[in-house]
Amino acid sequence: MNQQNIQESIVKASRVIGKTWPLYSFVTSNPLSGYERFPFKDAVSSAKKHLNANVYPDTKIYQQAWEQNEIGDIELLSLLRENGLHESPEFYLEKMESLKRTTEKNKNHDLDRIMAKWLAAFMDEGLAEWEMPNKKDGFYGAWRTLAKYDGEIGIKDSREIPKTSSEALTGILKDYSTEACVDIFTHHLASLSGWTGYINYRSESNSPWQQEYPINLEDYLGVRLWIAQHLKLPITTNNDTVQTDETLEKLQYICLKAWESSWQNQLIKTIMEAPTTTEPTPKEPLAPDAQLVFCIDTRSELIRRHVESKGNYETFGYAGFFGIAMDYEDLDNGLTRKSCPPIVDSAYKVSEMPQTDKKEKLLAYEKKNEVSKFGEYFLKRMKNMLPSAFGYVEGSGVYYGLSLLARTLVPGHLYSLKQKNTSSPESYCHPTINSVHPQTDHNLQIPLDEKVAIVKSAFDLTGWKQFAPLVLFVGHGSHTANNPFGSSLDCGACAASPGRHNARMLAKLANMPEVRKALLERHEMTIPDTTIFIGAEHNTTTDEIVIFDSEVPDTHHRQLEDVKADLLRAQETATKDRLDNAHNSVSLAKTKANDWGETRPEWGLAKNAGFIVAPRKLTKNTNLNSRCFLHSYDWEMDVSGKALEGIMQGPMVVTQWINNHYYFSTVDNTTFGGGSKITHNVTGKFGVVQGNGGDLKMGLPLQSLRSSDHEMYHQPLRLSVLIHAPLSRVSEIISRNENLKTLLDNEWIYLMVQDPKQDNTIKRYQKNIEWISSSEKPGTKENSNSHIETEILAEIPG
Repeated sequence: MNQQNIQESIVKASRVIGKTWPLYSFVTSNPLSGYERFPFKDAVSSAKKHLNANVYPDTKIYQQAWEQNEIGDIELLSLLRENGLHESPEFYLEKMESLKRTTEKNKNHDLDRIMAKWLAAFMDEGLAEWEMPNKKDGFYGAWRTLAKYDGEIGIKDSREIPKTSSEALTGILKDYSTEACVDIFTHHLASLSGWTGYINYRSESNSPWQQEYPINLEDYLGVRLWIAQHLKLPITTNNDTVQTDETLEKLQYICLKAWESSWQNQLIKTIMEAPTTTEPTPKEPLAPDAQLVFCIDTRSELIRRHVESKGNYETFGYAGFFGIAMDYEDLDNGLTRKSCPPIVDSAYKVSEMPQTDKKEKLLAYEKKNEVSKFGEYFLKRMKNMLPSAFGYVEGSGVYYGLSLLARTLVPGHLYSLKQKNTSSPESYCHPTINSVHPQTDHNLQIPLDEKVAIVKSAFDLTGWKQFAPLVLFVGHGSHTANNPFGSSLDCGACAASPGRHNARMLAKLANMPEVRKALLERHEMTIPDTTIFIGAEHNTTTDEIVIFDSEVPDTHHRQLEDVKADLLRAQETATKDRLDNAHNSVSLAKTKANDWGETRPEWGLAKNAGFIVAPRKLTKNTNLNSRCFLHSYDWEMDVSGKALEGIMQGPMVVTQWINNHYYFSTVDNTTFGGGSKITHNVTGKFGVVQGNGGDLKMGLPLQSLRSSDHEMYHQPLRLSVLIHAPLSRVSEIISRNENLKTLLDNEWIYLMVQDPKQDNTIKRYQKNIEWISSSEKPGTKENSNSHIETEILAEIPG
């Protein structure tokens, strides 16, 4: 076993783990992304074996879905019959419950505990007061130096340990075949998939912490396997792999397919039966008073409906990073963070500059910020240093007692007070954009061509036809208190950052006279002089829309005030709708936003199941219950098909990541999720563990997915995409994008196309770019065996 074989084996084995994203940038992603080139059914079967995880919804979840008519009679019975199963659904649900496997004991517990202890110490990112020594030597080097002080390992001299991880692995595995090594590595990477997922993230992100204190999967495996060999713990998997009950898995898969088919049929029915948006008559206004561009996020579906109902407004859906592949430098702490999808390389850096006449305000803000940061540092030192800790607690007890009482009893009032008294940098700064291409100076202004391309792309992808006097680009962010997973509620398209920075930057670019002139001369795109672009942010916890209007000219203030008034009314009705509360809904939303004991400040993207790429008129008169991502698209304006191809390559893939993150976090919250928030402990500033140790949690908390420990809220269904475009265009795009074809062929995504050239009939994708017709009526499938369907209909009462 040489070094090259070791590296190749580690790469193959690492398919079993995804990436564990840090709390400060908690991006939802498919934990089985390494298996996406395999069929979903095979991928989850492999994950079940290696991770000892549940990969399909629990039987009780299926029973709830069946009892609530989420799984249709025809869909389930049809699939059962096609698989030679002729008993009733109730019979098979009971059979699934009887076949339910019991949780097996973790035979790696001692080894896992030792490794988690060392990983937590080495990978700490500033939480610990005393840093682990020798971290600059990397994980393996630092551990080798300090291992003699660990009584559980039991060595007296570091020279007993090979000098490098490569030497350690080569020596331990010299008698094993390459295939056996892949199995061994897979087993040991899967044993702590949360921690190894974070090593995976650190290695690929090359963050400052990684540059300073390097760690990789080879070093991890070198430490783990040497300890296992030294303590005479098993290195190979032997016969410890999980035995899969084929009958149970088959029934689970059938129920999942039936549930997904039922949801698709209901979506098709909803779309086909919705009243269509008619063209305006001559008596009606031809142009909207304002246009608002929201993120495609499922939470935007609700607020868009309520905004549209308050006046003559037109809304669009666009990926929330607004087409700007950027990093953003935070004015508060000077840190630069990614603010675009993780699958996109950042090309720009955006920072804040004071407006010409407001430099004094920026200086005052920076001074106040410095005082605040020193105060936080001082208090932290007082609390954590041994000589001062007890005196600090006694001396500050009254203040903290009153503070805790207020945060407990009147969190909503404190939230409103803080919002009112907080000075926002957006009121006296404007964003500036610079290139971060390696071959250029970071302070170099980007060329006009690139500015024009960013703006033009936004209008091309959304099918823009006319411009209102006010156009708002509305990013989104969340507000919560005492919530380690807070960033998971921000914009996934902005790498779990708020979308306000991207929205403001796009507005700034679109307002530039030179950009408008170039759009007209080069692309015949006319933006009226009377049109003003404004950045804004939708707070998804309170449904408030904050408008960053410090640079809006006086000529538009009256119109803007009218828009603000309508947005306040939209907030009121949207919170009533979302929180199911007819009285004081805004107050309740603010309380949730600032309640430090609230385990569920908002539902995030729970219940996501669909992605619709279509003009707004297709869904405008439809309540989709915040279950669909909505991307605006007009096939007639996309002559070349490039806009649709960009949507399918980017947002469609990202929404699949989000969907699968929610799916797997739901079906096994212990392995793929975050466990209960109630017993979370933050480790290293970047992650949480359950209780006092163990594996790093990689997914969403239980409270973000279920109404209670046993009651379903999120429905674990794979993503169903509906595209309104000619079928031939979609087929061509799939044929020249192997990655998209793989995701579709392997059933990581379902695809339906509504063809406007074929009377808006809807067809469903089958393997190898084949399509079958889908009826407007749910449950009737042209590809079904008619005699089976007749038998099923006869069985259903009534």
